[in-house]
Amino acid sequence: MIDHTLLKPEATKEQIITLCEEAAEFQFATVCVNPGWVPTAAKQLAGTNVGITTVIGFPLGATSTFTKIAETRDAIASGATEIDMVINIGALKSGDHDTVKKDIEGVVLAAGGQAVVKVIIETGFLTDEEKKKACMLSKMAGADFVKTSTGFGPGCATPEDIALMRETVGPDIGVKASACVRDLDTARSMIAAGATRIGASSGKEIVKGGKGSGY
Repeated sequence: MIDHTLLKPEATKEQIITLCEEAAEFQFATVCVNPGWVPTAAKQLAGTNVGITTVIGFPLGATSTFTKIAETRDAIASGATEIDMVINIGALKSGDHDTVKKDIEGVVLAAGGQAVVKVIIETGFLTDEEKKKACMLSKMAGADFVKTSTGFGPGCATPEDIALMRETVGPDIGVKASACVRDLDTARSMIAAGATRIGASSGKEIVKGGKGSGY
């Protein structure tokens, strides 16, 4: 259930390789890396069951739909199997729901069934009503998951937000909890609230029952 994550801008090739080795050892769902590291991860994880998640429009969500589509196509061509895109937060806050939906649809169509699409709604910027709207727009646009946070915005994933997101999207699509999930108890609380995936840089510590730091 864990996307083993390293999105720090200063991450080195050696750290990405270690991330992949840990993901293979602990049988995590995917590694989550920035787009430039997708080819490295793909090479390192060849022959394993670990998928490769990368981030699109990250971390602000403010790039154009054209750019997000191009990023998505490039990422999949490089070996990505899952796409975590950031919504157009400003458009959502402006009430421009059509722009938000078309932005997500563009990425879903670009993925073309070749990769799972998760939509990061960045809960720390949103009211509960905006969270619900973002989740519904994601579902309507054909996304496979909704996700709480980039880890670069304000706030942390909370069981309350996970429960709200799960209630909004229903049982048919995934909900990913990310940001501040650093130990087993927190991960379990997210799963109990309805999460089906955990995004964390502390995956190794979570499965060992310890406590990590960072994303």
